[in-house]
Amino acid sequence: MSRGDSLERMSSTLASAPVTLGAATSADAIALAYASDGESGFVFKGPGTIIEDIQSHFGIDLLDELSFFSPSGKTGEVFEIPVSAIDSTTERIYLTAIGDATTPSLRLAGAAIARKVRGKKTTLYSACAVNKYDIGAHAISLTMGAYLWSLKSEKLSESPNFLVASDDKEIVSTALIFAKAIALARDLVHTPSNIKTPAWLATQAQDLAKSNGLKVKVLSGRDLKEFGGLRAVGGSSPKPGPRFIEVSYAPKNRKKAVGVLPHVVLVGKGITFDTGGVSLKRPYDSMIAMKSDMAGAAAILATLTAIEKLQPNVRVTALMMCAENAISATAQRPSDVIKHYGGTTVEVINTDAEGRLVLADGLAYADINLDPDYLIDIATLTGSATLGLGRQFAAMYTRDDTLAAQFEIAGTHSGDRVWRMPLINDYKDSLRSDVADFNHAAEKANYSAGSVTAALFLEHFAGNRRWLHLDIAGTGRSEVDAGENPKGGTGYGVRLLTSWILSLK
Repeated sequence: MSRGDSLERMSSTLASAPVTLGAATSADAIALAYASDGESGFVFKGPGTIIEDIQSHFGIDLLDELSFFSPSGKTGEVFEIPVSAIDSTTERIYLTAIGDATTPSLRLAGAAIARKVRGKKTTLYSACAVNKYDIGAHAISLTMGAYLWSLKSEKLSESPNFLVASDDKEIVSTALIFAKAIALARDLVHTPSNIKTPAWLATQAQDLAKSNGLKVKVLSGRDLKEFGGLRAVGGSSPKPGPRFIEVSYAPKNRKKAVGVLPHVVLVGKGITFDTGGVSLKRPYDSMIAMKSDMAGAAAILATLTAIEKLQPNVRVTALMMCAENAISATAQRPSDVIKHYGGTTVEVINTDAEGRLVLADGLAYADINLDPDYLIDIATLTGSATLGLGRQFAAMYTRDDTLAAQFEIAGTHSGDRVWRMPLINDYKDSLRSDVADFNHAAEKANYSAGSVTAALFLEHFAGNRRWLHLDIAGTGRSEVDAGENPKGGTGYGVRLLTSWILSLK
């Protein structure tokens, strides 16, 4: 893959299949779910009579087969049994624990099943989910668990095909839209930074916009003269330098006048690689994961590809603030003062706190030019967020209680969970500067609340909009291959933002 190449995506297929024995036995493998019976044993759960039909067809007792493995019932536990029968292509059945049978458990079970067939050209029929909502969540997680990405010279691994037992084709079709968008975000994050320059990201956005019916505008060079933060951060990298990428969606069949459609603006941090700049990251190996520092920009671009297919009656604009934070003779220095879009001046204290500098330009641009009803930013912003919340919840900041509640619901329902954090006014004095309107790093006050003070800094640039900030430093990347996530980029934010936007229609 060269700098000009488009992404070479490889993803599993996903489709609904009838809840019938014939549909199940046409697959190479079948996944069935078991859970505690509330006493000391287990019970198999599935739609319709599929469990009884499969036992009769293959001449097996599933509970007897399960007992052989001494199961614990822990969510995601998977056992494999070989089977054969006349008029059946099925060679194995996966017995999968779904724990308390809640939606989160069915997500984890889906990912666990998928890892059993990841990299294999096989068709798997999953009859694990029963109710309408769980079917969609489980289907998405099947593709998330099967995800692979590689630039190895040998032939790429094959991709499994998933059939989800459901007579509601629309649920699974919608799940596939989500799944493709998540895979896109992951692909963008995994792409190494010698390929993934800001200009390359702009090309990807243009290609995706063209194929998805979106509009795109890219600014570079002299057109960025008012974007002081973006230029300061991106001016240290070799040409072709930073990019401001604006991607927009409007519904094709508008049920309301355009002027009264809710307008959502998403601002994403797009640092294609972060050395820390002159304030060099230490130890050096902490840089290795920094190709993922554009996960926020990847999430909003992928979200728009899903939104265009789902056609909610909302306008959405994504602003990707893309730059490489490198080291060179043109790199910004601690003590520099920059002027952001809209005129606010900021004293640079630590060049490794670069994400908030590019986001500030994007937020101010949105506030001044786009008149958003909702202004949302998403970024792998601070290590402090990871220290406080780990990797299961994103840190969420807003003063809007209604908006916070909406995101908490969307996070719980989608699987991209959030935890509301406080915007503490007493900490604002940490942003004072003797020579500019603000300093950006809040280090001198030593409040030990880096994620909070970063959010307070960004809040200024959002004006009086209904603003919400998502710090995804923990959730945007996984250090291990576990749960729904592969080691590397998770695609966090796509499910959350898409689900929330759909709730506005």
